[in-house]
Amino acid sequence: MPITKSAHKALRQSKKRHAANKEKMTELKSVIKDFKKMVVAGKIKDAKKQLNIVFKKLDKAAKTNLIKKNKSSRLKSRLSKLLNKNTK
Repeated sequence: MPITKSAHKALRQSKKRHAANKEKMTELKSVIKDFKKMVVAGKIKDAKKQLNIVFKKLDKAAKTNLIKKNKSSRLKSRLSKLLNKNTK
């Protein structure tokens, strides 16, 4: 347990940030899952629209250091490949 006043505040901030980051990460993962389900189901038009949303979420997550920049780029590349592979 924290002893000093500043340590108490740091703990409060840490808990608050953890909750916010967890919520954002859950939302990001669910958007990606929805996209993958659309691709597998063959809903290409809907998947293309969803891909824009996924890209926006990934960019925002990388910008706010929720995930690293290269992970964002890697996921975007893989999701694009997935869509292009199933379009043909």
